[in-house]
Amino acid sequence: MSVSAIFYEFYKLNREQYINHIFTKYSVITQIYRDHKQKNNSDIMLDANLAVYKMQLVKENEKQQEIIDNAKVLKREGFESVKQSLMLNEKGLYTKNIVTKIRATMLEYHHQIYFYMQTQRAAILIKDEDLHPYNNINILYAYSTIFMIISFSFIIVLQKLRPLIRLRKKIALFGNGNMNISFATNNCDEIGLVSNELEATRRKISTLLEARTLFLRNLMHELKTPIAKGTIATQMLDSQKQRDRFSSIFSRLEALVTEFALIEEVTSLEDKSEFSEYRVVDLIDGAIDMAMIERSCVTVAVDGDAKINVNYRLYTTAMKNMIDNAMKYATDKHIKIVTLNGELSFESLGKRLAHPLNYYIEPFTKDNPSKNSFGLGLYLVDSILKAHSQVLAYEYENGVNRFIFA
Repeated sequence: MSVSAIFYEFYKLNREQYINHIFTKYSVITQIYRDHKQKNNSDIMLDANLAVYKMQLVKENEKQQEIIDNAKVLKREGFESVKQSLMLNEKGLYTKNIVTKIRATMLEYHHQIYFYMQTQRAAILIKDEDLHPYNNINILYAYSTIFMIISFSFIIVLQKLRPLIRLRKKIALFGNGNMNISFATNNCDEIGLVSNELEATRRKISTLLEARTLFLRNLMHELKTPIAKGTIATQMLDSQKQRDRFSSIFSRLEALVTEFALIEEVTSLEDKSEFSEYRVVDLIDGAIDMAMIERSCVTVAVDGDAKINVNYRLYTTAMKNMIDNAMKYATDKHIKIVTLNGELSFESLGKRLAHPLNYYIEPFTKDNPSKNSFGLGLYLVDSILKAHSQVLAYEYENGVNRFIFA
């Protein structure tokens, strides 16, 4: 656009200069026409004088009128022609200036240049065979050449940037959890070097994640084995009090390992392949079953047609933790699950949280150490919601604690 604007302004300036240059020929025509009138020469002599400068008089009235009516006016100027004459009176000789007003108009008609000379008493139309209208072919050629060069350069730049566009898309896929994406390339330019460095980094991250996952799973497997053996051995104790004490210990250890396994699964969730669309009421029913509480303890006021795309086991676990939380801390041991502004809300009567929500979504955080909890409930809920691109919010109003899946 800038080049086009510059060339357009240059075209107008160049055309104006060309017209001004060829218009100076009117002075020659004026001199010839003035001599013709002063000497009262014949039209043949006028034609001969004009022919010297490759000009000819247009004599046909119809042709002359056609040109005047339809021609394009290139430039027009009005000026005065001064003629000096010697006069004699009683005082002697003196010079008399006779001023004649002349208007010169340069016309373009059918790719020919005409000069239309007008005086107070007469007018002539002269065709100039030597002059030609302005031709913009040179400027057009220069503009086309530069425009093609710029366009070709722009296409080359786009071609060079295509690997960068592909790299950006791959980075987005990698950020969304696709750990199998490859950044490797055979290009040796700067983009290729960055891509290969990203590929090396991806492999290191994948190796670390695999090692971490393998370590945690093996660790939890090794922990479950002695817990199971301890649970069996507990039943062989003679003292009921000892059996109950050790059973409680091993149960808590098993619950802790289970929650650790769930945390590991949430944090290592790589893709959305296990995500499907479920009705919210079905998810709530599954969470109630997991919590193993009476249906009368839960009031559900959710649209039966509402659906959400989630990992069923993880999302129902998050709901189950919210139900468990209400059963532990609600004053009436009752929870209400409703839809609030299009978001799922878990409401229960009780005291306001003593700390901000950020305090409770940290692992191993709880207000009452005597409660049968590891302080991982809300941490798990928050982690699961983040894996589903959601957040956990909290409100307290009129004695009601409200936890919202937003």
